[in-house]
Order: sequence, then C-alpha cells, then structure tokens
Amino acid sequence: MDAAFWARFRRLCAGLSVGLALCTSGCTKHEAQADDAVAVKPQPVTKPAPATPIDAKKVELGGDTWDPEWDMIVEKALPPAMLSRRVPRDVRRFCPRFYVMSDVDKRAFWAYFFQALAGAEAGLDPETRVRHTEPAVAVRDDVTGRQVRSEGLLQLTYEDQERYGCDFDWQADRKLPAKDPAKTILQPKNNLECGVKILSHQVIDQHKPLFSQTGYWSTLQPGTVSYRVFVKQMTNPPLACGLHARATVAERRKATETQAAHR
Repeated sequence: MDAAFWARFRRLCAGLSVGLALCTSGCTKHEAQADDAVAVKPQPVTKPAPATPIDAKKVELGGDTWDPEWDMIVEKALPPAMLSRRVPRDVRRFCPRFYVMSDVDKRAFWAYFFQALAGAEAGLDPETRVRHTEPAVAVRDDVTGRQVRSEGLLQLTYEDQERYGCDFDWQADRKLPAKDPAKTILQPKNNLECGVKILSHQVIDQHKPLFSQTGYWSTLQPGTVSYRVFVKQMTNPPLACGLHARATVAERRKATETQAAHR
C-alpha cells in the first residue's frame, strides 16, 4: 500500500478519535445535567394553616402553642396520593370542597387536621407521654420490651418505627430522661412525619375511611369521647374548604323552616 493510503487512514482514525471524545463529553454533560435535575427537586408550595380553638386559647393563656413550622413539616411530608381523589369521601365532613381545591390549599387543610389531632391527643405539648391502663392498649411494646407508652404530639409508640418506617431510635432514646425533648420520638418533625405515614397507610393503602372504628387513633373513631374533642378543634379549617359557607347555608335553611312553621 502506498504512502497516500496510510495518510488517509491516519486522518480517518484521528477523526474518529475526536468524534468519540466529543460524544463522551456530551454524554457526560447530559448525565451531569440529569443528576442536577434530580438533586434540585422542587419543594411543594406551602402556606400556614389557621389556628385551632385550643391553639388560639393557649395563645391567650400563654401556654404551649402550635409552631407554624410544624405546618411546613406536615405539608412537605404528604405523599401525592393525599392530595388526590383517593382520599376517602368522609374528608368532606370538615372540608366540603377538598376535591376541587388547589394542592396548596389541600396541604394547608392537612396541616390544620394534624394540628387538631395534636390538640386532641396531646394538648399541643410535644413532650406529652401517656401510660395506658386499659387492657386493650396496656400491652407490651415489642421494640422497647416495656409496657406501651404513647408519646409526642400525636401520641405514637416505638413500635411505629418498625410498622411504618418512622424515624425513631429506641437504642439512643433509652439513655435519655423520659421527657427529654432530644428523644427522637418526641421531636415534632419525627412525630408528625410518622403521623402522616400512619394516616396515609390507613386511607390510601388500606382504603379505610378517614374516621374509622379500626383507625390508629381513638381520636378519629366516631362515638368516642376523644373524637368529640377532635371535632371541636375542627371548626376553623382553611376558608378554601368551604365549611363555613356550608354552615351558613344550613343556618339560613333552618331559619327559613322555623319561620314557615310559625306562620
């Protein structure tokens, strides 16, 4: 073969090398951009929830109140399904317009819901601990090996760590004083995020109503004393829920019927 052939061959190889380098560089760049896109996943838009009656009262009295940052914790922890039509219809008991509201307003509703739940369960005190004596609940906690205690804003247990993947660490907490706010189960973020997982499991995974006799919290079981306490805290949900508008319509209808009866 002559020198001209080898010259053309070398030029071809050089061109292929440059092309391969450019391709590799381009692929690496696109992969990096994809990784960056994953890393900067947008956070959901949040808004503060209204105050529940117990929170408003505690503000007046100077007691423990609901921290607005806890609204953000709940709203960011909500899975997409909790903003969808998969949410049971009994949600309309306290939020008639739930299915037509924006996702932002739905998140605010759930933040209010958990504030009401924490008010009924723990009086909004994140360090609340209760040892139950009723036979049905006075059982052994398989994680701690001790009698179950309900703890924190939503009165949860260490067993929830295994059942729902909650961020509780009994091995670390057992070394701390009972009401030490550093305990993982008493930290509002861990407690509230766990509560969101439990409720989502009930209404989305198990397809149960929001208010069920077999629900996790007796506070959400109709007919119980604690449920009536919860209902009193659910009188001031976000305006977007339309609860007040429905109440006004009902009041007008009742007034009209009363007037007609006295004619």
